[in-house]
Amino acid sequence: MSGHLSRTAVLPGLIVAAFTFSVYSLTRVPGLTFIDSGELSTAATLLGISHPTGYPLFTLVGWGFAHLPVGPEAIVRLNVMASFYCALAAGVFFVLFTDILTLASGPKAVNRAPSPAFAPHAGAAGGTLILAFSETYWLQGTGVEVYSLHLLLVALVLLAFVRASAPGDRGQRDGRWYLFAFLLGLCFTNHMTTILLGPGLLFLYFSAHGVRGESWRRLARMSPFFLLGLTPYLYLPLRSAQNPVCNWGAPASWERFFWHVGGKQYRVWIFSSTEAAGRQFQYFVSTIPSEFAYVGLLFAVVGAVMLFRWQRRMFWGTFILFVTCVAYSINYDIHDIDSYFLLAYICVSLWAAVGMYGIVLWTARLRRGPHIAGWGIPLVCGSVVFLVNYPRVDQSSNTLVEEYTANMFASLEKNALVISYQWDFWISASYYVQYVRGERVDVAVVDKELLRRSWYLKELQVRYPWLIERSREEVEAFRRELNRFEHDLPYNPAVIQARYEKMIRSFIRAQLGDRPVYVTSEIEPEFSRGWQRVPEGLANRLYADTLFHPSPAPKWRPPVQLRKGKMEDATMRLYAEAMVHRAQYYYATQGYSEDVNQALKSALLFDANNQAARRLISALPN
Repeated sequence: MSGHLSRTAVLPGLIVAAFTFSVYSLTRVPGLTFIDSGELSTAATLLGISHPTGYPLFTLVGWGFAHLPVGPEAIVRLNVMASFYCALAAGVFFVLFTDILTLASGPKAVNRAPSPAFAPHAGAAGGTLILAFSETYWLQGTGVEVYSLHLLLVALVLLAFVRASAPGDRGQRDGRWYLFAFLLGLCFTNHMTTILLGPGLLFLYFSAHGVRGESWRRLARMSPFFLLGLTPYLYLPLRSAQNPVCNWGAPASWERFFWHVGGKQYRVWIFSSTEAAGRQFQYFVSTIPSEFAYVGLLFAVVGAVMLFRWQRRMFWGTFILFVTCVAYSINYDIHDIDSYFLLAYICVSLWAAVGMYGIVLWTARLRRGPHIAGWGIPLVCGSVVFLVNYPRVDQSSNTLVEEYTANMFASLEKNALVISYQWDFWISASYYVQYVRGERVDVAVVDKELLRRSWYLKELQVRYPWLIERSREEVEAFRRELNRFEHDLPYNPAVIQARYEKMIRSFIRAQLGDRPVYVTSEIEPEFSRGWQRVPEGLANRLYADTLFHPSPAPKWRPPVQLRKGKMEDATMRLYAEAMVHRAQYYYATQGYSEDVNQALKSALLFDANNQAARRLISALPN
């Protein structure tokens, strides 16, 4: 591949990046959003440590974006950062697809008439638009997440690999390989799924250069540059030792560093069962057509066949990348799995680019205005994907997490302790609200499931020393069992669970006399057995008596327009459940009243299919 190709592809690539950035700006979430948004934003803004695998590169560059002198606050600037990364990645993918299509048009590709000069650009534009406006890719550009930077780094790694594999003098090739190795190492410091690139790229490398001495010596020469790319990981132990506000995993020691970088906490969900793998695979198969609005997948099937005929080595390399990604991802039993399929979606988009390139060649043979038809078909296809997915990804008015978090804090009295397992909906966001915005810092927010980790107990000791000190005996008893579990020593599951439950109950008992204590609805009954749960807003306040405790009726109103999605629907159900619990409490203690009736009506406004509300309505007097 010549330097001339690079010059001709870069400018249109920048145009693609600018265009996609403008579109992403129209659909970007205005503030905090679901899952890890609040935690990642807090870590980036305050230079903390994020959840495994730490994402040091994302945190460091995020700090720069968070402190730019523009925009109203850090979360807005970080959301813009996500749009910037994804848009720039789209531009790089355009250059990458152009390179690959140029290779496919070489003399050995297929015996056909010469292709018009614009053909690789037209095909690459179509494939890039299909990728940029596919649902999962597009969503990464609407709000802060590590996958936005990951997409940019993956695009750069793949481009560097293709360029390094191109003909050129040895010095030029070696420089490109060193750049590739450095970018690959850097990519690992943002997301460990970079390892999924390994099988496909190793196949392409050895199939092109042979399994011989020079191939291995080149890899050895590349290794120092790869290690140089890994240096951002040094941030984790150095910063953790300073006890930042967000210090997930406390990776200051080598043991905890390797636990954190290796994602030990999440290994329980990887390769957990064939049943989980089957369920995730079914999900992937069922969603991939709509991911590309069907038309993109059609071109991808055609393009895969064409690539197999024209450049068989490239076909098998991309096929291995696709299969590796899907095989790994379906064995990760988490509900927010879509972003793990991104590498597979990249391969699909490349195949679609090849398919559109084939259409361009076909129109050129007809000699009927090839420029119009050749550019028109890819652009129309990209437009279809854009129009179909726009309403599915538009988050410009999605303030659900901001509202839910505000309503949760409004449900809690001053100096409250709340135990919850609603990380995705408000606990993550609470990090940002409390530690960046400085709001409701009087409330002690405790994540029930994170209590199963020793680093979190240490963090609570720093944040809420009064919580740990009053339950020191129970905490230490649980910590001893937890130490056995974390170090893979023999342990009794029944004993560790019993001490875990006893510790949480001790937290409640020790604080109940001095401060309001709350649990959210998903907390199991055994943790609050012996105390009365009284619904107050989105939480349940615990009381040691059996008296009736009234609370003001919440003033929540369902959004007029709501983007449909798993997390959005789940948020609506949480609101509905809170109103049902209020109705059940008032009905059980006060009998039928207008308060009960209004609570049930409100529940059905949030979730028309709430069966508990419908059953209670049917049991009420007419």
